Amino acid sequence: MELEGAGPAPGPGQAALGQGGLEFLQHTVGSLLSSYGWYILLAAVAIYLLIQKISQSLAARPSRQPGPADAAVEPDVVVRRQEALAAARLRMQEELNAQAERYKEKQRQLEEEKRRQKIAMWESMQEGKSYKGNLKLNQQEVESGASTSSAVPKSKPNKKPLRGGG
Repeated sequence: MELEGAGPAPGPGQAALGQGGLEFLQHTVGSLLSSYGWYILLAAVAIYLLIQKISQSLAARPSRQPGPADAAVEPDVVVRRQEALAAARLRMQEELNAQAERYKEKQRQLEEEKRRQKIAMWESMQEGKSYKGNLKLNQQEVESGASTSSAVPKSKPNKKPLRGGG
C-alpha cells in the first residue's frame, strides 16, 4: 500500500465504481419517479399548456408596424378620428359653458336675495324694530305666500303661573 500516490491507480476497481454509480443513479431516479411521478407529469403538462397559451396570445397581438394595406387607409381613419374628437370636445365645452351660465345665474339670484334681506334689516333697524324678528317675519311671509293652504294660528294652552298669586 502506497500512501504517497497522487491519485487512484487505474484498474478493474474503476469500472466497478462506475457500474455502482449507475446503479445508484437508477435507484435514485426510480424512487423519485415512484414517489413524485404524477406531480412531475402534471407540472410538465401545465408548463406545456402555459407555453402554448403565451405563444397564441403573442401571435394574436397586432404588430406595431403597419402593413402596406394599412398605410393606404390610415390617413382617412386618422382624419375621421380627429374630427370626431374635435366634435366631442366642442360638445363637452358647450355643456360646460351652459353649466357655468346656470351657476352664475343662481349666484346672482342668491346675491340679490341677500341684498334684499340686508336692506329690509337696515330699514327695520332705522324704524327701531328688532332686525332679527323682522327677518323671521319676512321668512314666514315668504313661506306662507308660497303655500296655498291657509294657516290657522294655534292658541296657547292655559298654563299655571310658576308663582302663586299671594
